[in-house]
Amino acid sequence: MQLYNKLSAKEREKLLEQAGEERLTLSFYQYAKIGNPHLFRNHLFITWHEQDVLGRIYVAHEGINAQLSVPAKRFIDFKQFLDGIYFLKDVRLNIAIEQDLKSFLKLKVKVRDKIVADGLNDATFDVTNIGTHVDALKFNELIDDPNVVLVDMRNHYESEIGHFKNAITPDVDTFRDSLDIIENNLKDYKEDKKLVMYCTGGIRCEKASAYYKHKGFKNVFQLEGGIIEYARQVENQGLENKFIGKNFVFDHRRGERITDDVISHCHQCGEPCDTHTNCANEACHLLFIQCEKCAVAMENCCSSECIEIIHLPEDEQKRLRQGIPNSNKIFKKGRSEKLKFKK
Repeated sequence: MQLYNKLSAKEREKLLEQAGEERLTLSFYQYAKIGNPHLFRNHLFITWHEQDVLGRIYVAHEGINAQLSVPAKRFIDFKQFLDGIYFLKDVRLNIAIEQDLKSFLKLKVKVRDKIVADGLNDATFDVTNIGTHVDALKFNELIDDPNVVLVDMRNHYESEIGHFKNAITPDVDTFRDSLDIIENNLKDYKEDKKLVMYCTGGIRCEKASAYYKHKGFKNVFQLEGGIIEYARQVENQGLENKFIGKNFVFDHRRGERITDDVISHCHQCGEPCDTHTNCANEACHLLFIQCEKCAVAMENCCSSECIEIIHLPEDEQKRLRQGIPNSNKIFKKGRSEKLKFKK
């Protein structure tokens, strides 16, 4: 019985290329009481490994948060498996706008304290008292209302490449950072303004809306299914698209284009660009925006120091990485003194 990956990302990538079969990138989440997350985790891994499902899944006592790549030919089997789990029956699946064979290269199912790291003490408020869910049509109507405050619940590197028009985009590194900052900045609007929020797929707004209602905001709304579902509804229903740019996603694609607008710039030369990449130096791995020209000139690195490191023998690179669990640059995405044009 296999409970963990045995193939490296490179080995899996080669197998995917050889197979050449269509895959679907999708995501879903569900808050539910899970008595034994470890047992549930193993159940998911065994089944999804057999179905050749790849992705990143977090399981906790409070529910599940999943981002997956599913073989198109196995989608019905995958859906039937979900429907066989009582709290996942007919769960909404956010299907990616842009598909990619290599969006995920491993199956990782991890047990966490929470399915989203929000830093909140759930015992202090009613997490089920969430805001009003709205679809794309109602969302468009709401954000045209001058009595509305529209807030992007994502991080700075996400909103930098795409966001809704006139949205407040907090300059934060993590979701937990944003909660108190937003509350403090909007404290004067608790009674008389409508608070409308959105995120990538909806999960961050679930907890945030309940938190803000607990903090005294009277009229709280959230975009059902997030940007992913909004883009789908806009296209299918012929609605006005009020999102501009790309939607950042947490897989190897790094983003999917919603409109042709390029609203960000290369962090190294300042030219218009909205392509995220990770520094080629494994000890750095900084996430930043880099244009094709700079990618060639900088050898896919964020700095001259990292270029020097990637040309060292592999054994020497490994030695330099020893004793460093994770570079702090990994967690300060897009923030480095080396990036001249980071806003």
